Parts: sequence; structure tokens; C-alpha cells
Amino acid sequence: MSGRELVVLGIETSCDETAAAVVRGGREVLSSVVSSQVDLHARFGGVVPEIASRAHVELITPVIAEAMLSAGVEAKDIDLVAATMGPGLVGALLVGVSSAKALAMVWDVPFVGVNHLEAHMHAAFLDEPDFELPAVVLLVSGGHTMLVHWQEDGSYSLLGETQDDAAGEAFDKVSRYLGLGYPGGPVIDKLAGEGDASIVKFPRPMLNDGNVFSFSGLKTSVVNYVRKNPEVATEDVAAAFQEAVVDLLVTKARRAAVEVGAKALCLAGGVAANSWLRERLLSVCVEEGLQAYLPSREMCTDNAAMVAAAGWHRYLIDGPSGLDVGAEPNLRLVVT
Repeated sequence: MSGRELVVLGIETSCDETAAAVVRGGREVLSSVVSSQVDLHARFGGVVPEIASRAHVELITPVIAEAMLSAGVEAKDIDLVAATMGPGLVGALLVGVSSAKALAMVWDVPFVGVNHLEAHMHAAFLDEPDFELPAVVLLVSGGHTMLVHWQEDGSYSLLGETQDDAAGEAFDKVSRYLGLGYPGGPVIDKLAGEGDASIVKFPRPMLNDGNVFSFSGLKTSVVNYVRKNPEVATEDVAAAFQEAVVDLLVTKARRAAVEVGAKALCLAGGVAANSWLRERLLSVCVEEGLQAYLPSREMCTDNAAMVAAAGWHRYLIDGPSGLDVGAEPNLRLVVT
């Protein structure tokens, strides 16, 4: 069977989303089901690992069943099972990896362990099958912020990453301090649309220091400013904070794309759903003559379709993973 015909069941349980999807040939999404745990964790102001793991155990079987039913496939139609093996919460990862390996054994098909970061990169192919390389990928999420050079032969190298907080983590922390709730990204994005970013000029840490990022100091600047200026409208603070984050991300992505001679700029990760980031990146691509690849918002956040796509790609290159593969909560992006 050719790679274009392989039907992959993808499973994602790295954090607080229980997801399953069926993808054919690494590009055609037959189904994508995501069960969010946001309501379970919101009152705690962030994800509670133990609660996430228990919820995954309860949800994984019905979510997989729904994904297969929606795709119109049965066990005999699945050629490969892929699951996120890291990075993420170890208990949550174990639920997905164990389920995937069990299904692979029962169905007598290969299993592939997938790097969550690589999966986010492959989300671009699901919306844009003709995605052109080489590209610089700006991967921004709650746990990671990095620039990756994805080369023409499909290999990639890490150009730079955050030295402290990830961009998504900064959104969550600022949102929590402002009393806006969890998750912070969507609520700040919405509130910022009602504010005036010019009211406050927050710093852009390490703006001219190559491809590395830092958001911890920016978060502290927001906290200190609000303490000293409690009368300033929350929507103006949100707008100014978002402007600073986006300015850092886009400036560095633009510079990196020009330096390596990329044809395209691509967004990936949960923060890639931010409306102002998407608008600014599009503008930069027009100015620099670059292709812009912005996965749909559904494909930016954690989902299993991207896991299936990355699993398909990794299987064609490396073959199946061993059934002794376990969860790796601190798994790094492997430079190839």
C-alpha cells in the first residue's frame, strides 16, 4: 500500500484535551474529535495533572469510538496507530500511549510514538496540502515558543527558543493576575480588541538578541504597571500586553525567515489562534514576499489530526516505534 493510502488513527492526550482523529495519507482528515477539559481546570487557574489524567482515562475510549464512527471506518480499515509520546504531562501522556499500543497490538498494525511539537508543525499540511518548503515555523503554545527552520528535504533545525516563560504561559499568567480567568489567550485576545494598545508601552525583552525569546520580564512589567496604575482600563492593559508579545514574535520570525532564505512563514501551536498574531504575520509575509501558512484555529490548538499526520510522516521515514516506547514528558524537538 502506498503512503497516500495509509489510514492513520491519531491519539492526543498530552495535556487537557482528549482527542482522536482519522487521517488518510497524512493530509486528508476523515474525522477529528476533541473533548476539552477546560471547564474542569478553570476554577484552579490552570491544568491540574491528576485531574487531567483521570479525565483522559474516562474519555479516551468514547472519543476514539466517535472519531472512527465519524470517519466511517472500522478496525480493519486502520493501517497505523499514532499517539503523542511527549512532551507533556506524564500521566496524561501514558493514557494515550497505552491506549494506542493496545489497539495496535489487538489490530496487528504498527504503532508510532509522535513528538507533540513535530505534530504541531504538521498541522499546516492538513489545511494546505501544497505547503512549500523551506519555511520558518513560529511554534507558540502554552509550554513552548520556538523558531524552527523546516528545510526542503523535510529535515529541520532549531533556530531559537524561549529562555524562560513560553508566550502562552505569559498570556495565562497575565490573565490570572488581571482576574480574567483561564485559559488566558482567548480572553486577552477578545478583550484586547476593545482596548487601546498605545496607552501603555510595555518592554520587548531581547528584541534584538537573535532568535531567542523571553517573556518573564514582560509579565512582571505588566504586574508592576497595574499595581502602580490601577485606574488604567483592563482592556488597554490587555491590548498593550498582546501588542508587545506579538511584536516580539513577529519581528523575530520575520528576521529569521530572511536570514535563512525561507520561502514561507508558518504559524503553529495554540497561540497561533491569536487574531492579532495572525494578522501581523500575514502583513509581514506580504511585505517580504513570503508565503504565509496559518492553520485553521481548530488545527492550532491540540488535536489528534496533527498527530496522525506527523505519525504518517515519521512512519514513512523511520518505520514503526517499538512497543517498549513510553511517555517522555520532557521530550525535545529532534533536529534532523
